[in-house]
Amino acid sequence: MRIEIKVKDRIGISQEILAIFAENRWNIRSLEVVSHFIYVHFMSSKLALIDVQNSLSHRDDIVHCLSVDLLPTQRREAHLKTLLDTIPDPILDIDQNGIIVIINTAAQSLLKELAFTIEGQHIDQYIDQSFQAMLNSSVSNFSLSFLEHSYLADITPIFSEHSSSGVILTLRSMNRVGQHIALIQSREQAEFDNIIGENSAIRLLKSQTLRFSELELPVLISGETGTGKELLARALHNASRRADAPFLALNCAALPENLLESELFGYAPGAFTGAQKGGKPGLFELAETGTIFLDEIAEMSVYLQAKLLRFLQDYKYRRLGGTKELTANVRIISASHQHLPQQIERQLFREDLFYRLNVLNLSIPPLRERPDDIILLAAHFIKMAALQVARKVPTLTEQALAALKTCQWPGNIRQLQNILFRAVALNDSGVIEKSDIDGALSQFSAVDLPISHNTADSVESDNNIVEQLQWSDWHSAQEQFEEDLLKALYPLYPTTRKLAERLKVSHNKIAMKLRKYHIS
Repeated sequence: MRIEIKVKDRIGISQEILAIFAENRWNIRSLEVVSHFIYVHFMSSKLALIDVQNSLSHRDDIVHCLSVDLLPTQRREAHLKTLLDTIPDPILDIDQNGIIVIINTAAQSLLKELAFTIEGQHIDQYIDQSFQAMLNSSVSNFSLSFLEHSYLADITPIFSEHSSSGVILTLRSMNRVGQHIALIQSREQAEFDNIIGENSAIRLLKSQTLRFSELELPVLISGETGTGKELLARALHNASRRADAPFLALNCAALPENLLESELFGYAPGAFTGAQKGGKPGLFELAETGTIFLDEIAEMSVYLQAKLLRFLQDYKYRRLGGTKELTANVRIISASHQHLPQQIERQLFREDLFYRLNVLNLSIPPLRERPDDIILLAAHFIKMAALQVARKVPTLTEQALAALKTCQWPGNIRQLQNILFRAVALNDSGVIEKSDIDGALSQFSAVDLPISHNTADSVESDNNIVEQLQWSDWHSAQEQFEEDLLKALYPLYPTTRKLAERLKVSHNKIAMKLRKYHIS
């Protein structure tokens, strides 16, 4: 039985009450005293509350004597345990000798197959690293294997009177980490309702994508730059059975070969100079049960193409520098604005990898082939732009709309969005005229260029670009010429290596100039 005694606070009252209990020979299991309150836990099961109340009834310094479920310390412990058990990540309390003291419910759920408890045992029996090495390391988070499963671990020291008394080890599953990364990558809604368009080709594309979402096969999305390939890939993922799992996107043209390889496959501890001490998981681990979107797949090196092909055969891989074979449960969606069969003919893309990736195919039509959808897209982007710049939504004149519909839109939907955002941001009248559209288009004429699937078309576009560039005098022309030239050619040659080959200069010079003019 547990009781709460409220008293009038004065020196010695606790001792007097305990003396009364001692006279009655009542065994006490625990006692807590706080200001104005005395909490007592009696061991005897036969003792009744009325007996205690009668023993104290003659005292006028006692306000009340009530029965309680828990003592304050027990109540705090219960709340703390409830708090720990609501945390979805496994948590282990480990003392300074590596002995597991206590674990939460999430950690217990990992031990269902074990016929014994791990509390009281050494942590080294269940992880692939030395606990003492982790304790001596300056790294507070790293990847490790616990009961043959990979986790990202956070280690938090516990100090008692300026000395370490153990650590708290928190294990985060790769799937949960991947979900957090996916949330950071994009918080935009990516459902089929967000794919704007009533064109017959767009309706067919939506229906095909919806059917493909039910399958577990690789998908290859083709389409010119700016057509919304990633939006379509996200919509496909969100309509699939993997919707609650991570969707992780990686642009294959944005990273050099060695970094791209480590991003995909991860690396083991000490795999190379400068590597994190605890190693690093790759996207194949972080996207477990989810989807990986490989954008600009044509920019992947032949070496990585071979490695990706090997992965797609059985979805098994090893981290860089690692020996343990891992298995990934992911769906691969890839995309490219280039014509991959032509890249195969030029021996820039592996034919066998193409067949692996092109099991299901989606082709997004360019904006110039769906002029009627420009009305819907324009209304959507104008509303978005007005919201961002905190202005009233302007109206679009018939002449301005006609100008939008007659434009070829080499940069597709992305270019249309940029043009309308600029027009709204600079508009003060509340009406967007044709002159506003023409002025915005003129600012992008040297930058937004068509990406053709044909090499001859690309060369012709290349020549047109150079002819369109203009400059005034020698003093101001050189830097302006460099900036315009790089902005114009970079969409056609979207890697520093290709652009350097086109302009017949060093790779380092191109990289330096791109940084100088903030071109990416």
